[in-house]
Amino acid sequence: MRIYNTQTRTKEEFVPREPGKVAMYVCGPTVYNYIHIGNARTFVSFDVIRRYLMYRGYDVRFVQNVTDVDDKIINRANQEGRSASEVAEEYTAAFIDVMHGLTVLDPTVRPRATQEIPEMIALVQELIDKGHAYEQDGSVYFAVRSFPAYGKLSGRDIDELRGGERDLHGGSFESEKRDPLDFALWKAAKPGEPSWDSPWGAGRPGWHIECSAMSSKYLGLPLDIHGGGNDLVFPHHENEVAQSEASSGCTFSNYWMHGGMLLIDSEKMSKSLGNFLLAKDVIAAHDPNVVRLLMAQTHYRSPMDYSVERLKEAAASYERIATSVRNLLWTSNHMKDDDAKGDAESREIVRKLTNDATDAHERFIAEMDDDFNTAGALGVIFALVSEANTALEELQKKPGYLSKNALFFAAETITELLAVLGIRLPAPPAADAWPYQVIDLAAEVVGYQGKDSHEAVDALLEARAAARKAKNWAVADAVRNGLTQLGFLIEDTPAGARVTYKG
Repeated sequence: MRIYNTQTRTKEEFVPREPGKVAMYVCGPTVYNYIHIGNARTFVSFDVIRRYLMYRGYDVRFVQNVTDVDDKIINRANQEGRSASEVAEEYTAAFIDVMHGLTVLDPTVRPRATQEIPEMIALVQELIDKGHAYEQDGSVYFAVRSFPAYGKLSGRDIDELRGGERDLHGGSFESEKRDPLDFALWKAAKPGEPSWDSPWGAGRPGWHIECSAMSSKYLGLPLDIHGGGNDLVFPHHENEVAQSEASSGCTFSNYWMHGGMLLIDSEKMSKSLGNFLLAKDVIAAHDPNVVRLLMAQTHYRSPMDYSVERLKEAAASYERIATSVRNLLWTSNHMKDDDAKGDAESREIVRKLTNDATDAHERFIAEMDDDFNTAGALGVIFALVSEANTALEELQKKPGYLSKNALFFAAETITELLAVLGIRLPAPPAADAWPYQVIDLAAEVVGYQGKDSHEAVDALLEARAAARKAKNWAVADAVRNGLTQLGFLIEDTPAGARVTYKG
């Protein structure tokens, strides 16, 4: 398995610090608002990466933080006349709801910044003790020039950063800093803001220190993988590297992974352009499995173009896959014989389908082992769907030979590989989803006396098959017309009549 490492700008063989286990940290949200679809894309990408590592047999310990104390949270609370904790609680719950809606797995640990203050204070004190930080008027700053390797993640030259002080620490220049490049580890309390006691007086943590404290606490160092959106490379992740390695004396993360940005109709998403989409609104209007399929069509490091047209195309692809699996399973489940003898051509079709499904596993792994190439992996799945459809079509022309095992294996393979990407196919309709009127129809036409709609349909299909064999077209047509009027679609196949309820 090879992973593109942001720090080295190359794909590297993945070797975890402990065989068979992966320590993975992905930066979570600052909970002051609902997340947008671009945020969601990052979290879905790393969910796929985590799922694939698990599929390959790794025991993945996945940590994702929640930043629930921050200037943005405080500003929103002041605007709305409520506490910062109330704002944070509301949007933390909303974030988790969206993640569940997108079938993103819960992290192993989801630490909240406000619950990890002692660990942050201890880390800040350690940096002071080692000469990498200093206190000034109740705030504590990291001395960037005390860490000679600063800039190694983002590739920036420290001497060229003087004009970027605002970007570096996330706010206007604080005059009490010794160097404009230095960034806050601890911020002195201001009136009306949440604060905690510390050796330097009441205050709250800086943004960057949170992830360093929480990742080392719950995963230990070095991390195997640290991830996030590519907008976090500088300054957030660069600052994490500096403060973590300055305090620990060891590598902070062995592999750095960053996801690409999301575009809306080829333009950067922004409120001013009117194309700002909240993730909760997207999944309320569209099947989350289709959204995930669309996202998987673009490599996680590449910019992704989101549009209504592309979403429609993804929906059509999803339905094509689902229909193929339904057809394979239905035909397999309704076959009388497992492997009836047939001609050489039929046996070759079955042999090829079995080999195609087996090879799909290997091709899927090869694509995903190449820096989690989901686009290539989906290509493997689509190819198997086409191969399975062709095989089923050819075999249904030869009613003397159908392989139940081969059809089921192909359907199972497609379903399994999609699940690795977090994409679920629709479940078969429940019995109570079929109209009760079909029971009355079966009672009228074939004398059915039960109360189960699925049994009623089976009785009707058996009666229709017998009527067709006896050339009793009146009964056969009565069954077909009655089922059609109730919203059922009948398809005649060599394995028998197949009925689908369309509603």
